[in-house]
Amino acid sequence: MSDMPAGAVPPGDDDADAAKAGVWQSSPPGSLYDYIRVASFSLDREGRIDQWSERATEFFGLTAGEAVGKDPIAAFAPPDVQSRAHRRLAEILDGREWQGLVPYRDASGAEGRAEVYVMPADHGALCLAVDVAALRQIETDLAASQAVFGQSPMGFVLFDTRLRLVRVNERFAAVFGRPTEQPGRGPQDFLSRVEADRLSAALRQVLETGDAVLDMPLVGTVPGDPARRRWSISLYRLHSNSGRPIGVAGLAMDVTGRQRAEREAAHARRNLALLNEAGSRIGTSLDLETTARELLDVAVPHFCDLASVDLYQALLSGAEDLTGTTDGSGEVRRVAFASSVSDAPVAMAGDDDVEPSEGPVAVGSVHRFRFASASARALRTAQLQVLDGEGGHDLGGTPLVQSTLVVPMVARDTVLGLVQFSRAKGSEPFTERDRMLAEELAARAAIFLDNARLYRREHERALILQRSLLPPDDPEATGLDIACRYLPGSMETEVGGDWFDVIELPGHRTALVVGDVMGRGLRAAVAMGELRTAVRTLAMLDLEPAEVLGALDEVAEGLGSSSAGRTRRSKNPADTDLAEVYLATCIYVVYDAVTRRCTIANAGHLPPVVVEPGEDPLLLEVPRGVPLGVGGEPFEEVEVELTEGALLALYTDGLVESRSHPLDEGLDAFRASLAGPARPLEDVCDHVLATLDTAHGEDDIALLMARIRGLPAEQVGDWTLAPQPTSVARARELARDQLLHWGLDDLVDTTELLVSELVTNALRHGFGDIRLRLLLDRTLVCEVWDNALMQPRRRRARDTDEGGRGLQLVAMLSQSWGSRRTHRGKTVWFELALRGGEPGSAGPSVDDLLSMF
Repeated sequence: MSDMPAGAVPPGDDDADAAKAGVWQSSPPGSLYDYIRVASFSLDREGRIDQWSERATEFFGLTAGEAVGKDPIAAFAPPDVQSRAHRRLAEILDGREWQGLVPYRDASGAEGRAEVYVMPADHGALCLAVDVAALRQIETDLAASQAVFGQSPMGFVLFDTRLRLVRVNERFAAVFGRPTEQPGRGPQDFLSRVEADRLSAALRQVLETGDAVLDMPLVGTVPGDPARRRWSISLYRLHSNSGRPIGVAGLAMDVTGRQRAEREAAHARRNLALLNEAGSRIGTSLDLETTARELLDVAVPHFCDLASVDLYQALLSGAEDLTGTTDGSGEVRRVAFASSVSDAPVAMAGDDDVEPSEGPVAVGSVHRFRFASASARALRTAQLQVLDGEGGHDLGGTPLVQSTLVVPMVARDTVLGLVQFSRAKGSEPFTERDRMLAEELAARAAIFLDNARLYRREHERALILQRSLLPPDDPEATGLDIACRYLPGSMETEVGGDWFDVIELPGHRTALVVGDVMGRGLRAAVAMGELRTAVRTLAMLDLEPAEVLGALDEVAEGLGSSSAGRTRRSKNPADTDLAEVYLATCIYVVYDAVTRRCTIANAGHLPPVVVEPGEDPLLLEVPRGVPLGVGGEPFEEVEVELTEGALLALYTDGLVESRSHPLDEGLDAFRASLAGPARPLEDVCDHVLATLDTAHGEDDIALLMARIRGLPAEQVGDWTLAPQPTSVARARELARDQLLHWGLDDLVDTTELLVSELVTNALRHGFGDIRLRLLLDRTLVCEVWDNALMQPRRRRARDTDEGGRGLQLVAMLSQSWGSRRTHRGKTVWFELALRGGEPGSAGPSVDDLLSMF
């Protein structure tokens, strides 16, 4: 900016502000003179001020009227330097130039220092003065700017308003691989056309709006290096002191390494997220196929585009010996497949090496891998195999796969199968980190698969054991139609603590048992098995129902005590007292098919329900009793005679008790479900389970139903004999006549002989009347009652003994025999198979008979 007289405006100048200020401005605002404030004035030949500029007025604080005509030394210089200043002024007036620092004091009295340049002239001298402080500030700013520009670790670039490079620093040149001398060049000289257009558009936007652009990404290459580089540049607008835009500055840096690190970090985060998802999603089920599908759900599409799982067939079939798993030659079955690139079947890379080869391997198909294939090698060596650009195509034969990892699934040093991870063409190939991740995924899935295998094997063994604890599905009994149902509270164990049993007793009698061990699951099932075995053992002794429960109570109490002792000795604090497992309820019913009488004893169980023909269902009033295992309380029994066609229902509390309703409501609903016209027992059972809420799964359910079918009178022969020797012959006669009436001619001789022996023993060892009874049903049963309590004992007679061989004959000639106590004595019985009925009915051999003597 220059000084000129007031009111002078240059022709053609459109700057209204400059015209109004009386300034002739030929350079745009913001020039250097706006910063350094150059003041000018002149001296006449006498050394007096004769001209004074407006800038001089601003600089020294004196108007032209106050300054013109004065001695500048006296006006501005401090008193201590005035004499020296006058000598210097004289030299200047003599024609000598001078430049130096001159202290001064302005109108306000403030002191300063000015750098003054004095040039002699014809009329005196011309003086130019600059404030030293402003000069030093400019020097400092220039030095700082140069330091920042030259020493910055970031690329520094300046663009002018025409988007041309004005200056770049060494770092910018190194980042973009270009020389530092870039005069007049533009973005297209160091970037590709697309990237240069993007940068030019951003520069224009910054110039027009003044809004900075931060971290703009740029992509390209540098001379001599074909590798792709990535840069980040930030742009902001530069202004003059007056605010006029004068260009755009940019800071650039090479972020190729940082983006690579970010990409690696992103891959690491993805892998960690994938492993975390695998930990939460794989192994939720102890099912082999489900676990394999869960692995592929995690891997596709987050890790690969296609994947399949092949497991050894021996593993899936539960075989103990995994034949062919050591050399990779065993049969494998494809249990899971997933694809994110095609809905149609796709051949995996290893499917070309399958025997037999018939295109894509379907899920569920069984095959082998050729010995030389990568899949067989992975199974054989338990090492990961990589297939690059091999195999893998759709149904049309178009190649889809560019890279495949064949990873063996190994758990506890056993190869279970393999998983194939494939990436389709266009996806990134697998890296070393991906291989490690694939092995980790396969290893995790293998652990769960092995757990599922071991669980399946142990579960099947447990089921075999547990099922053996239940009676057959269609138990048979004389004089009864029987139907039963069993629903475990846990479908995984299939057997719980509830049980029922149908035990055939001598004399065409049947024991019906229903029990409920407190607790559930496998431990309750074990307790149930022990108690059921004890019940069967006691029932074979042909004891009265109350006696059976009394003995069973002692057994349960002993089992509970021994289990509690074992628990106290255990070092494992997680073990709990098992005594409560051996607390159980039980109802024991003995039914006589001849009399249609039921003798019932109860140990804390729910009462049975009886439905007489044409009557409403009712709960039998039986003594409640205490549960088994409590001990110290006797059990009572009651006798009930049932009519022909009556229905007897025994059950456990799981059928009628639930959290959703009280026990009384469940009992009422059970009785209501039994009402109505007579139906087949199987239909009645299904109707009861469908009517009641049996799907809650809170407790085991056992239901045993029996319809009374008494033994017809024509199938029973019953006589009373006097206690005299002639009764033996009478007994043989009665037995022969009855068997001939029944058409059992081939059993007459054997029956006569055995009846004779039993009646003879009754006369010899008993007293009072003797009762003889023959019963015909599926077998022929003969019973002899007497009033003696002494039970018969089989012994081996000596060679000199004339008797003592009767019971040996009975045991040898009959299918089975035994004795039981009655209220007034005992009953000895034997059973003969009908002709063609049972093996061994042909009778004893000659050697057997001779061995008696």
